[in-house]
Amino acid sequence: MFGRREAGGMSGGGLKALKDGDPARIGPYRLLARLGAGGMGQVYLGRSQGRRLVAVKVVHPHFADNASFRRRFAKEVAAARRIGGFYTAQVVDADPDAEPPWLVTEYIAGPTLQDAVDENGALPEVTVAALGAGLAEGLRAVHDQNVIHRDLKPGNVLLAQDGPRIIDFGIARAMDAASQSLTLVGTPGYMSPEQFLGGAIGPPSDVFCLAAVLSFAVTGRHPFGEGPADALGYRVRHEEPDLTGVPASLHVLIAAGLEKDPDDRPPTAEFLDRCSALAADEDMFLPKKFSTMIATRVAETEVFARTSGAGNSDAANATTEAANTGDAGASGGKAGGGKAGAGEAGAGGAGAREGGAGQGGAGKAGGGKAGAGEADSGKADAGKADAGKADAGK
Repeated sequence: MFGRREAGGMSGGGLKALKDGDPARIGPYRLLARLGAGGMGQVYLGRSQGRRLVAVKVVHPHFADNASFRRRFAKEVAAARRIGGFYTAQVVDADPDAEPPWLVTEYIAGPTLQDAVDENGALPEVTVAALGAGLAEGLRAVHDQNVIHRDLKPGNVLLAQDGPRIIDFGIARAMDAASQSLTLVGTPGYMSPEQFLGGAIGPPSDVFCLAAVLSFAVTGRHPFGEGPADALGYRVRHEEPDLTGVPASLHVLIAAGLEKDPDDRPPTAEFLDRCSALAADEDMFLPKKFSTMIATRVAETEVFARTSGAGNSDAANATTEAANTGDAGASGGKAGGGKAGAGEAGAGGAGAREGGAGQGGAGKAGGGKAGAGEADSGKADAGKADAGKADAGK
């Protein structure tokens, strides 16, 4: 099962310098920094031969040595590469036959929803409505290719300057094929009752996860609380979620999405329509603390991209330098959903949405002009403010 903090990316602390023993390359991709680690393996920030930043997932030997995993991994990767849309981090390359197998995804600039809410608290109502519309549209793209995510949770949602991204879709199924026990693949407290029981699942299972994610985003709490997997599984199957603090405008929709019977849950399209109406066609406004966090990740990535090949001490200083730059760049902080998006923020012009080899299913920060959208003071594009203009810590 994917670790709770694996977003394919920077679990809680940003990018880290490569360690002794880390490979310099995986396939044709040069590795620049560590992004995080989880149940599937280690995740790195990498660069393609065409200079695009990517997230490179290297499969753990525990799975790599399992023939069932490799077969399922190849099948799921092939399906995942067909998935498009604006709100999914695209799979751009993979080699299931390599030693070890690896997966490359589009690289997105921003923290996970889990990390952002843990650090800054719950999001405003209108922001969660816009988040719900983006995630519902992303799930629709996943389901259109007959793929079920199976592990949609706050740690598998990235917050970027131009909206959210869903990552790691479908890959949990490959890990399930490798399991030699009854270990659940998924995240207790976010899995649907039918998934927890090991039954057949379809799009309604992902709808359950979506509703749980939105509940977390707007309250800052997991809807079924904390505790061991068995306790969470019991609550998911037999108890009502704690929706205290969910605004009335979202309460009915989220409660319906968390129904025990999958036939009683609204379809993804209903989440998309209702959340879109509540968001009133506004960009996904983010409070300053959140936009600052995103700008810091963008600046941090640019610094690591520039200092790749330097000594470990230089790379280690990059995080502090970039954090200061990110704070400056996000002052004024309106994170516009599209004003200075990931497509503009890729390091070296490598925008996250142009062409595929940006970052993804495993990533969190796409480097570049560390803009936090459109700064309120003088409408100075934060990507051209101190964070970008000073070359992210020059």
